[in-house]
Amino acid sequence: METIYYLVLVPMVYGAFVVFGLGSVLRLAALWRRPPQPSTLRIHARRAPGWLGALADSFLLPTVRRHNPLLWVFLMIFHVCLLLLILGHLELFKRFEVLQVIEHQVFLGRGLVGLALTLALLFFLFRRFVSPNRDLSVPEDYYLLILLLLTVLFGSQMDWARSWYGYGELTVEDYRAYLMSLVLLKPQLPSAVTGSGHSFMLVLHVFFANLFLIFFPFSKIMHAFLALPVNKLRRG
Repeated sequence: METIYYLVLVPMVYGAFVVFGLGSVLRLAALWRRPPQPSTLRIHARRAPGWLGALADSFLLPTVRRHNPLLWVFLMIFHVCLLLLILGHLELFKRFEVLQVIEHQVFLGRGLVGLALTLALLFFLFRRFVSPNRDLSVPEDYYLLILLLLTVLFGSQMDWARSWYGYGELTVEDYRAYLMSLVLLKPQLPSAVTGSGHSFMLVLHVFFANLFLIFFPFSKIMHAFLALPVNKLRRG
């Protein structure tokens, strides 16, 4: 079992980041080399022109808000919670004093952020089983959502166990020692990482996160890199 844990938590992590990095660069380079095409998406906005308007379109999604308010609410929940979780993961490398205004151990929200993100992903998944979304969906759409859901679910379970049930066998220091060893290219697994009751949840969380990173450059979710320039193109 320890061998499987090591394979998922060390070489698979490195491999996933290599595929993610190289795949994303090659995908963006291929898009950059495509011959320019006349834009049929350009709009003329009187307010917030240029990059400011593109930022608003990319992050506030006004078109979605007008045409599908319920979807817009869940998209906002998803993106805000995702940002908070990214900050939480960065805190596993270094403690940020600016975030200590709100008391927390690992992640802000004491488990509620993970719960809100899980509910948002369930909404995105189940809406694809209902027409007309079902008719427009392809297998890739389901793969992405299921991978994200499983990644968030197993990661959140570790936070829920700590926040709601006081299960703190795997400490912040253990996470930090493991992650920093990967960054320094001197991988080591603290005994708590492989021997605690949280171990299987951590391994599953990292496993599905690795799969998501590997799949990322070849999926529609590359729009994360393209949303801002595309919206700038639309605004001229």
